[in-house]
Order: sequence, then structure tokens, then C-alpha cells
Amino acid sequence: MPEPFKNLLSKTVITGMGKHFARAWPEFDRAAFIAAATKNRKALELKERSVQITSTMATFLPDDFHRAAAIMLAALAPDDWDDAGNPEVDDRGIVGWAVMPMTHYVGLYGLKHFPLSMTLLKEMTKRSSSEFGIRFFLLEEPKRTLSTLEKWTRDSNHHVRRLVSEGTRPRLPWAMQLPAFVKDPAPILPLLEMLKDDEEEYVRRSVANNLNDIAKDHPDRVAKIAGQWLAGASKDRKKLVNHACRTLIKKGHQKTLKALGYGPARIELKKLKILTARVAFGDALLFELCLTSTSKKPQPLIIDYAIHHRKANGSTTAKVFKWKKITLESCATLSAKRKHAIKKITTRVYYPGTHKLEIMVNGVSLGTKTFKLVM
Repeated sequence: MPEPFKNLLSKTVITGMGKHFARAWPEFDRAAFIAAATKNRKALELKERSVQITSTMATFLPDDFHRAAAIMLAALAPDDWDDAGNPEVDDRGIVGWAVMPMTHYVGLYGLKHFPLSMTLLKEMTKRSSSEFGIRFFLLEEPKRTLSTLEKWTRDSNHHVRRLVSEGTRPRLPWAMQLPAFVKDPAPILPLLEMLKDDEEEYVRRSVANNLNDIAKDHPDRVAKIAGQWLAGASKDRKKLVNHACRTLIKKGHQKTLKALGYGPARIELKKLKILTARVAFGDALLFELCLTSTSKKPQPLIIDYAIHHRKANGSTTAKVFKWKKITLESCATLSAKRKHAIKKITTRVYYPGTHKLEIMVNGVSLGTKTFKLVM
């Protein structure tokens, strides 16, 4: 069984933080910090642990923000760390997930110390990510913060460049939303434009995730951007745009599909058959289909399927799953099978009874079939 996500902020990590705070400031009460920061930790999830560590830092670090900032900077590991996997605090200093509560501290207590806070967040993001901490400043001083981020789009460190796109995501998971950018993303679009061809995929993927956030509130705008960015696009930029439009593709947003080169499908669903009419929970749904092109020329197709899951009240809710992208030749036929596991996951509660399978091509439903889930 994989290690619980919350253990990214384990007692070992917190102990390491205390060690390096004490190294930077000998008066730091290391033992009391560790005791307070780890209190009831087994009952706390990752974000709750982070909040508790931040609160404990506020108790044991100096009240003067400039002194606290110097201690935090001195406690950081060198910025040449290997960012593969999930690095932990070691003898060189604080790095990885331990930085998360530190950036929160800067966001809570550094708003009146803008230049120093920007220095802190820039250095911290080189060891992990300041995507949560920077949001306090985007909410409090958006113009000043955006001006700083614009400069950071040209930084030599790819973690700093990624912070520009990740920190400005309007709907970043686990984080405070940025209501102004949810309403109007115009101020952050120039930043994404500057980063769309970044040499690091790590940065480009963050740009895509930001656009995907924007697409939830401004689908037509993202469809327009997709069309503009695909003109003369490199392979890397095409990959970025496709990832950015993933939610719109699943929803069958026609302007987006058109921008990506997928017009109305000239297709007939010749056969849709469920091979497992009764699916025992923990097993898999197996189905097959047969599609025939009615077009006189080759056509690109996005083939997706949705499972309409039964809810407790008997109604259903659909979840779209990606299947395949193909180019189907004129009058050609495609036959395909698919296995879809139905097993315990943390993000869904399953209920027995009738469920529905739906096939979609280029965002348009072609047919449905039902099956029964047995718990």
C-alpha cells in the first residue's frame, strides 16, 4: 500500500525543520517547536499539518519579520537540489514539501514587507514551490505582484518560471481561489504567452494547467487562444494546447474541437455491445464498438466514452474518460474493445444498480447502452 500523502510532512521532516531553524538561530527552541508542530499529527491531513507547522513557526520564530526571514533563508538547502521524486529535509537544509508551510508563513506575515517577501518566495520556490504563498500577494497587491512575476518569466531557474504560471492559476487545487482572475483572466494571459514555449516541460505543463483552469469559466476564450497558439506550433506547443483543452475536449466544446482540427464527425455507429452486462464491483466493464466513416476523405476523430454512475437517490452523473485519437480513412471501419475497471477509489462512492455507457466522437454522443453493477 502506498504511503499516505500526509506523510510528506512526517515527524522526520518536521524534526529536520527544527534542526535547521536552530542551526540558523541558536536561540530557537527546537524541542518545543517539534513537540507543538507534531501534536496530534496522525489525525491531520497534509494541508492541516502544513497549517499547524506554520502556526508553530509563528510562535517560535522572532516576531520581527526581517529576523524571521533571515532565519528561514539560512535554513534552506542549497538551490542545486535534485528535484526528482519527493526530496526530504537532510543535513544540507530544508527542501521539498517542508517548504510549503514556510511559504504560507510568508503569505500570512510578510504582506507589509513586499520586496523581502518576494525574495523569500523566489528562494523557497527554487527548493519546492511557492504557489500557495504567492497567492496572498496576488490578492492583496495584484498589480505589484504581477509586475514581479513578469520579470520572473525570464529567470534562469525553471522553478521560478513555473511559479509564474502555477501561482496565478485561478482555481489552483488546495489553494485560495483568485476571484479577480476567475472573473477576468486578462491580466495573467500575457504571462502565459511568455511561457508557452519554455524549454522545460515542467513549466509548459503548468501553463497548460492554468489555461485549463481558465477554460472552466471562459471556454470560448481558451478555444480562441488554442487556435492562435496552434498556428505554426511546434510539437511541444501542440502537446501543451491539447493538455490545456482536456476539459473542453471531454465536454465536447465545439469551438475548441474546431480549433484543434476536429470538425463534425461523419460517422455511423454500426455496433455498440456490452460484453459484461453484469459487473461485479472490483471487476471490469468490457465493451466493443464498430464505427464506419461516411466521409469521402480522411477525418481526425477523438473517441471518448462516459460512464453514467448511479447515485444514492437513483439518478446518474456522467464521468468522461479518454479513449483514443485516430485518423479514419474514407469509408473505413474501426472495430475496438475497451476494458474499464470499476473498483474502490477515494474520489467516488459506487452504488449498485443500472449504469449507462455512452460513446462520444468529436464531442457528440453516438449511442448508449446500460449495464448493472453488483456490489
